Amino acid sequence: MLPAPLRFGMRRGGVPEYLRRALKYPQMDLEYTFWQMVYLCCDPKRVYKNTSYHKQTKNQWARDDPAFTVLCVCFLFVAAVAYAVAFRVSPGMFLRAVGGAVLLDFALTGVVVASATWAIANRYLRVNSLHGVEQEVEWMYAFDVHCNSFFPLFLLINVTQYFLLPYLLADGFLPVFLSNSLYVSAFVYYHYITFLGYSALPFLRDAVYFLYPAAIFIVLYVVSLLLGVNITIFVCTMYFGTTPSS
Repeated sequence: MLPAPLRFGMRRGGVPEYLRRALKYPQMDLEYTFWQMVYLCCDPKRVYKNTSYHKQTKNQWARDDPAFTVLCVCFLFVAAVAYAVAFRVSPGMFLRAVGGAVLLDFALTGVVVASATWAIANRYLRVNSLHGVEQEVEWMYAFDVHCNSFFPLFLLINVTQYFLLPYLLADGFLPVFLSNSLYVSAFVYYHYITFLGYSALPFLRDAVYFLYPAAIFIVLYVVSLLLGVNITIFVCTMYFGTTPSS
């Protein structure tokens, strides 16, 4: 049987309404959003247990509250300011860092990853029901999964890395090991939360495929250690053109 054609599967006005609500602070449930962020770091399965409840009450899998996305953008902006101060960059380099963090690392990457996982899930992992109502992954849910996966990654390679910069930028094998271990942990955990997000949907099978890219990062991690490549130095040089010790 040929795969069914892909549809975004969102309620009418989904994305525009989502963006409009992002500009209305009183409509955001920040308390619940912070609760999600905490449990994504210590018990991510608990976050996805609420997915079915949201489907029953809102008739959609995706969040209709943009608070999570808004907070991620705000946190990225604050992190970019902190790095700009630490690296003493020019105003132009600061704008480049902010744009790279918010527009490239989060938004553009999120759209690409969400679109890819959404398409894979709907085309290859969806189980067609013979008697029940046919369901499909909403694109906004795929973007939610990306946001959920991104937040712990942000804490590891933006926040934790920032406070460890004096050690991670030093010479020797230990800084290389700590830096690269930080990055591989972040990306492996990103794929683990992505796996949990799609496993929570009862009409999908074999969501374990979303864990497979983690193996690639583990291989790259081993290679980087053998070559002595410090990922923190590489990333800082790419974004700021220098390191604080330069």
